[in-house]
Amino acid sequence: HKYRVARMSLNSDVNSEVGSPVSASPVIAGRSPRQIAWSRFKRNKVGMIAAGISIFLLSMSLFAPIVCRVLGINPNDLNLEGLNSSGIPTGDLAGFSMEHPLGVIPGTGRDLLAQLLYGSRISFMIAIFTTATALTIGFFVGIVGGYFRGRVDGILGRFTDFLLAFPAFFMIVALSEPMVDRIEKFGIAEGNGARVLFLILFLSFFGWPGFSRLIRSQVLSLREREFVTAAQAMGATRRRIILKELVPNLWAPVIVVVSLSLPGYLASEAVFSFLGLGVQPPASTWGILLSNATRFVTVMPSFFLITAASLVIVVLAFNLVGDALRDALDPRADK
Repeated sequence: HKYRVARMSLNSDVNSEVGSPVSASPVIAGRSPRQIAWSRFKRNKVGMIAAGISIFLLSMSLFAPIVCRVLGINPNDLNLEGLNSSGIPTGDLAGFSMEHPLGVIPGTGRDLLAQLLYGSRISFMIAIFTTATALTIGFFVGIVGGYFRGRVDGILGRFTDFLLAFPAFFMIVALSEPMVDRIEKFGIAEGNGARVLFLILFLSFFGWPGFSRLIRSQVLSLREREFVTAAQAMGATRRRIILKELVPNLWAPVIVVVSLSLPGYLASEAVFSFLGLGVQPPASTWGILLSNATRFVTVMPSFFLITAASLVIVVLAFNLVGDALRDALDPRADK
């Protein structure tokens, strides 16, 4: 009797549990790789600050004419009356003021802030075009060599080794003048336009081999993955496999390399302009301003410090953004 009562009690408990509504389990929302990377990047405070600074500096450079008009400054206005016999600013022009927020340049009396803003446009233009050209060439060469392998990869690999063996800096120094003359004789560009074109072409020519090696190694790994093997088994063409399977999985290293290459080429342009191989006056770049600042570093150190600090801040900001992107796009990082 006791057994029968216990059994009836157990059955009633089970029936009541079955009949009772089941509490809804929490829904786990899936996140795309882009959302995961963005959430990681937002947690990196240094990267966010550096990204804000980079966007601000790029915007100031892009809208330099508007900024100068709002501030009431002009990069071509001379303030010779405020210079002494040695060309050093005196009186109100010797320091910071509302009319000239960063002062004026010794020797010419031009506004330093306006020169920095307009000079950054040329520097950024060279860096952006060089980065785009070098990475585009390296991207496709790396994909072709890594996917087709064999003889194709061997030919491209030896040509890449050949370019990597060249001392790029000395080649640019040695070929600067004759190549600029050839560009002008062919009527492609003249003056500073020819010098800008020369820098873009040569920096791109010697800049793509390293990136192609990175892409090639990524493609060699991806082509052995299951999704590529499945696409091949289903009869997908090589073009479809490259465009639909390989390229979408290569954007992470491309984004990181872009963010790190841009400040590198920006500094390279400054170095070559500093050496007199890039853009020449009366145009202005950060390299030209830095070259001029070295002549007045003892009598007016603020000119040199402001120009050098501007270049350092820009390069550092982009490098920090690149480091933050590399951490955010790392698949082994914490979710």
